[in-house]
Amino acid sequence: MTESKRALVVGLAKSGIPAVKALNKMGYAVDLNDLKAEEAFIEILPTLKGCYRETLFGQHPGEVSGYQLILVSPGVPMDLPFVKDAEKAGVEIIGELELGYRLAKGKFYAITGTNGKTTTTALTGEIFKAAGRHTLVAGNIGQSVVDAAEASTEETHWITEVSSFQLESIHSFHPKISAILNVTSDHLNRHKTMGNYIDAKCRIFDNASSGDIIILNADNPETLALKERAAGTGARTILFSRLREVEDGLYCDPNSGALVVKNAENGVREVITHKSEIFIPGSHNLENALAASAIAYFAGISKEVIQSVLKSFQGVEHRIEFVAQIDDVLYYNDSKGTNPDASIKAVEAMTRPTVLIAGGMDKGSTFDELIQAFDGRIVKLVVLGETAPLIEATAGRLGFNAVERVNNMEEAVRSAASSAPAGGAVLLSPACASWDMYENFEKRGEHFKRCVNELR
Repeated sequence: MTESKRALVVGLAKSGIPAVKALNKMGYAVDLNDLKAEEAFIEILPTLKGCYRETLFGQHPGEVSGYQLILVSPGVPMDLPFVKDAEKAGVEIIGELELGYRLAKGKFYAITGTNGKTTTTALTGEIFKAAGRHTLVAGNIGQSVVDAAEASTEETHWITEVSSFQLESIHSFHPKISAILNVTSDHLNRHKTMGNYIDAKCRIFDNASSGDIIILNADNPETLALKERAAGTGARTILFSRLREVEDGLYCDPNSGALVVKNAENGVREVITHKSEIFIPGSHNLENALAASAIAYFAGISKEVIQSVLKSFQGVEHRIEFVAQIDDVLYYNDSKGTNPDASIKAVEAMTRPTVLIAGGMDKGSTFDELIQAFDGRIVKLVVLGETAPLIEATAGRLGFNAVERVNNMEEAVRSAASSAPAGGAVLLSPACASWDMYENFEKRGEHFKRCVNELR
């Protein structure tokens, strides 16, 4: 290993660990950096023995011009001073998604959007698997692309969930089919403006060209507005809609409820299935099903396979996940609802009088539309975390006063259980990130489920 090939890995999150091992294998002398203290990595560092040279914990790095490559985790803002200094010095800066793409073999299909990414990615992966294709589901869902790269071949179909944070640090990442499900206000504490956030999402088709396909949601104004921008790449741009017919793409017929494909290139029009046959409930899941079906269909998978999976796919953990029925009250875990728009969709899917548990890390969102979506469905609001005062104040201003502020998840679940009417429901859908109280939304959802099961 020579000193002329040095790499710095910034952020030892879930995706950082396999990246360190991969860079070491590629011949880099790897240094590690994280803002957390070294004590946080007592269990991790032994697993990386022999893969790194030096560590710097508890602070950002200073001099970075001596590196040839800096790999930043998705949680590291690209406007930090040391990142800017590295750019000026000509250091290549990439993220785990870009590194994984360089190491992987096969075709990539990428899915982004403010909401619905995980469900759509998981559903798309199940359709590809059912079609007999060698499929790896990775990215912002489950395993990282780097971690799974060794398992790929030229016949592999990568179904990847990609976030705006991951897309900020790509260079050559080039999906054969890319989809933007929707764009609503989120992560403005990181991106600062909606324009910056949309630009980050659009990087999914930065490298698209003739022969590629870009799929956009015709029902989301911000996403539909990207049609001309997408077409400028030379790729074929198709639409999906749950509200109206589209000329090229996939839609739910507003009269019959059938999911219909219209292929403008060959004039084919065919029915995939009926919306009543989709197992996962809610209008937002109809959109997810349309997007997944469009990806699969235009990747050459038969309508029979798509129909079969739509009938059986039961959704993903932490997304309106049924947890338990206790004393005629249903409990749902929607910890994946990390912004107001996602939580609105969860609230709208409730068919019983519901107690909502919300609150978490402040990402700069407002909560007016969430409160307005209650529309008689929500009978009480239990708030916790960093945003609790803001959500409570918003609810009061809008005339919803059945609000209780609590200190932790145990208190939230006990309060909700004691308040839920017979035949009602309790829904955890925080409308906020988890990082003020939990490592990630999965940990938050798991804690909620433990608290619910303790009620028994």
